[in-house]
Amino acid sequence: MNVLILGNSSDIHASHLKQALTQAGVTVDYLDTSLFPTQLRISWEPNNQVGYLKDKEHQWELKDIHSVFWRSFTGVGIPSLKDSQQNRIAFNDSMSLLRTMIKACPARWVNSWQAYEFHKEKPLQLCTVGQLGITIGQTIITNDPDQVIQFAQSHKKVISKPVYGGAHTKVLTDSQLNLKRLHLALSLSPVTLQEYIAGTNIRSYVIGNSIYSAEIRSESLDFRQDAEAELIPVELPEAMQQQCLAITKALYLEWTAIDWRQTPSGEYVFLEANPSPMFIHFEKQTGFPITKELVKLLIS
Repeated sequence: MNVLILGNSSDIHASHLKQALTQAGVTVDYLDTSLFPTQLRISWEPNNQVGYLKDKEHQWELKDIHSVFWRSFTGVGIPSLKDSQQNRIAFNDSMSLLRTMIKACPARWVNSWQAYEFHKEKPLQLCTVGQLGITIGQTIITNDPDQVIQFAQSHKKVISKPVYGGAHTKVLTDSQLNLKRLHLALSLSPVTLQEYIAGTNIRSYVIGNSIYSAEIRSESLDFRQDAEAELIPVELPEAMQQQCLAITKALYLEWTAIDWRQTPSGEYVFLEANPSPMFIHFEKQTGFPITKELVKLLIS
């Protein structure tokens, strides 16, 4: 059985899972797309749907790859070219073949390209989850200063975060509502604003049909910034567990970490579903068998 991990050994989660799979008797290697096209070779024959991957040490036929774990996607590593047009053509050609390989490979992807693409459109993700009948917080994504001010005035406390991701959540301050500053910032990029929801952070890991949840006690607005956050295992109500499975299916995920905010009245508000969450610290603190469940998912 051949299993690939999308990423490389510099990622602690990728190396941790590689070790676990190896101990389970699986042949596992890294698929580092940053080495393509300089060191990684990809071939694809559309007429008979045969494809190959080859690096300095290995060669895999796509049909022989059982599963791929999507840890991190680094795109392609195009050498720097003086001619910008040639550089653009080289990048587009390489990405086209790489995307074809990812989509055409019949292996089980955990998670798929489709899930990865969906995650990049976080506003659409929120909308999709809301259409399932799951509660989401009041949100606006905009680069219109007037809309920002109107939204801020409509809520007692507002948080801001990037539309795509890559930065932490922050409380919107009065200084940020200065018109001159707003016009400058929003002419560069839009922003996501959400009503602040008082309550408790809950994170639910979904692996296949298994669900593991914990309350996260932290003084930080964004608990990812708090190394001292306390993790306390909890059992979600059956209705919430069904919502976890519904979200996972709707977002084309095989596994995910879903972040919730539980209000003082007991209502669960959806915040986000991550298609490639970190899990080692969570597993150590809670004792949940996340690694074991991932190995099982990848070899099933």
